[in-house]
Order: sequence, then C-alpha cells, then structure tokens
Amino acid sequence: MSLNAPRIREAGDSALLVQWDELIDPKINARAIAVAAAIRSASLPGLRDVVSTFRSVAIFFDPLKAEPDVFRDALRRVSEAPLELVEGRTIEVPVAYGGEAGPDLEVVAKWAGLSAAAVADRHASTEYRVHMLGFLPGFAYLAAVDDQIAAPRRETPRLRVPAGSVGIAGALTGIYPRESPGGWHLLGRTDASLWDEARDPPALLTPGATVRFRPVEAGP
Repeated sequence: MSLNAPRIREAGDSALLVQWDELIDPKINARAIAVAAAIRSASLPGLRDVVSTFRSVAIFFDPLKAEPDVFRDALRRVSEAPLELVEGRTIEVPVAYGGEAGPDLEVVAKWAGLSAAAVADRHASTEYRVHMLGFLPGFAYLAAVDDQIAAPRRETPRLRVPAGSVGIAGALTGIYPRESPGGWHLLGRTDASLWDEARDPPALLTPGATVRFRPVEAGP
C-alpha cells in the first residue's frame, strides 16, 4: 500500500504528534518506528522523549530550550524522506496453553466454534509484529490475531492477571509483564521475563520485532 502524507499537529505546548492513516498495518507501523529512530538520532536540543505507536509518533520537548518549529521542521523532513524500514529480531516465547495458565481458552474456543486445541494451534501458528509498547512497562501490542479466534475483550475485567499471562483482545495479542488488572481473554502463560531493568533494552519485546509463540507443557 502507498502511504498518505502524514499529519503533524501540536499536542499541548511541549509535544508534537505526527500521524498516518488510522490502520493497524505493518508498513505504516514500520514507517512510524523509522521516523521515531531518525528523530532520536538527530540529537535535537531540548528533546525529552520520542514514542512511536501503531500509526503515529509523539515528540516531547522542553519548551524553554527549544521552539516547536524546530521539531515540526525535523518531523516534516524525516517523515517525507525515504527511510530504511528496518525489521527487528525474531523472538520465540514459550507458552503453556489452557488449564490454570489459560482460563479463557475454552471460552474463546466456544466463541470461535473450535476446539481448545485448535484455538491454541491457531494462536501459536501466527507470527506477530510488535507494533508498540504501552499500558505497563514491557507490555507489547502484537498483531494480527487469526480472525476466527479474535474474540473481543471480556465484559468484566479481572482485578488480578498473573504475570506472564498471554491474552487476546480482538486482533491484538499480548503478554502481561507483571501482575495487574486486565480485560483480555487469557489463553496461556509464559515464564519469559518481559521487563528487566538490568537488561539493555529492559523490554524483551521492542517495536518492529517479530514474536512466535511455542506451545509447551505446563510446569508442575
């Protein structure tokens, strides 16, 4: 697909936002990640942070040290320039599906009209792109889930979702890096460490990476 020209707008007095089409699309996401990387490497005075999402990039700056036009011009320049769309590494994540580890596997199976084993197989047979991080440190939004098992969020969120739980919500799947509330359907659990401050980078899954889930037997 060809990308439409991005839109740049202010987000308060200390941030700018550049947006592409409102789609969950790998090419749009790759462009957003590349633009974010280009802005980070430009070493612009007053830059505080750069955050990429599914289809946008937010630039946060110190308004006492920089003029918005400096960042607006930089965004326009890199957004319109040809950029190398680099793909991240592939990461395999072991997952124990069903049972206590995946209490919603049977619910999703009933919703999809499939067996629990078929749901687990479809979930594990898809390669997922890390589109963005958010919600919790190390929580990666992965897409796209097979249409037949893309069950919507639970009507009532859980107050406590165990760390490592692998869930789905519509076209998205993800792994809870630590115990927290959550409304996604839980299919399984992994013992992979999603966030480690002693690691560089701390997040195991980073934007642009590819994730493969590998079914394993639940531990004792």
